[in-house]
Amino acid sequence: MPLPRVTATVDLSAVRHNLQRVREFAPQSKVMAAIKADAYGHGAVPVARALAEAGVDAFAVACLEEAVTLRDAGIATRIALLEGVLSAEEAEEAAQLELEIVIHDRWQLELLASLPPRTPLSVWFKLDSGMHRLGFPLSEAPALQAALLARQNWCLQGWITHLACADDRDSVMTSAQITAFDAAMADIPGPRSIANSAGLIAWPQARVDWVRPGLMLYGASPMPGTVGSDLGLKPAMTVASRLIAVHEVPAGDTVGYGGTYICPEAMRVGVVAVGYADGVHRILPTGAPVLIQEQRVPIIGRVSMDMITVDLRSLPQAAVGDAVTLWGPGLPAEEVATWAGTLSYELFCGLTNRVHYRYV
Repeated sequence: MPLPRVTATVDLSAVRHNLQRVREFAPQSKVMAAIKADAYGHGAVPVARALAEAGVDAFAVACLEEAVTLRDAGIATRIALLEGVLSAEEAEEAAQLELEIVIHDRWQLELLASLPPRTPLSVWFKLDSGMHRLGFPLSEAPALQAALLARQNWCLQGWITHLACADDRDSVMTSAQITAFDAAMADIPGPRSIANSAGLIAWPQARVDWVRPGLMLYGASPMPGTVGSDLGLKPAMTVASRLIAVHEVPAGDTVGYGGTYICPEAMRVGVVAVGYADGVHRILPTGAPVLIQEQRVPIIGRVSMDMITVDLRSLPQAAVGDAVTLWGPGLPAEEVATWAGTLSYELFCGLTNRVHYRYV
């Protein structure tokens, strides 16, 4: 068997640990774990199994296709479709699979109301408290309650809203969203759900009946200027490759495409078997770190399709075959994402099918 060039190792015990940290932040809330986008690139089925074993209350996915993958794998835990359904056929399949449909727009309400009256549906209503992405206006909550009461086979699971700026602890907008949602719900029965990861970390008033953690389950912090370990989280993913060449390059010579890096002195340069075709951002600049032998060394020159080059002057003992960590314990994904001008979400979700996954 050929050795994998790039490996993403997912520590499922870290995922379970992070679920426990969610419960410590919000001990009175039920937990709907966001495992959309293939569990943020970590593998939806193995992550769902680990969280189900740990007693998570429900899962959230984006769409029916993601839910079908889980049901086909034998996952029996409650699953909510955050974007709802797109057709009557999807609605019927969702009902058969005992999925919970989030209704966020009038056309979806009309679509579901047009189904045969005896079709049993579990539904959430999504309300727009100010993010202006998905959801009914808050003023329509009474009308939605009336529509629900008119459908005897509809079972309300709760009311959802989403926070736009929860990662800012001083956000006036977040305070306004929570206040507006609470006011709209004052006379409306049913469970509430407000907080994503940042909301449940930074906004105690958002820790209501349900919380919906995503990023923090995978060990990364949603709060700017912090990493997961600052919040007691454990990184679940380690992405690693290996050195496949080590060269002595003379002073004044250039390295990589475009000759953008000029060697300031005679120096050892390592070549790592990973590149943007594997999901490493091409925008990563000279100076961005990787780990070799638990020591940080900087990337130099441009990221190529299949390779990066690194400065080994501070690690003269480095040799072909040494493991190279792109992110993981000791090199937080949040830090690497900052170098790339993006978020850890995009690092995780951006890995390609060339990367070999293993679960421990």
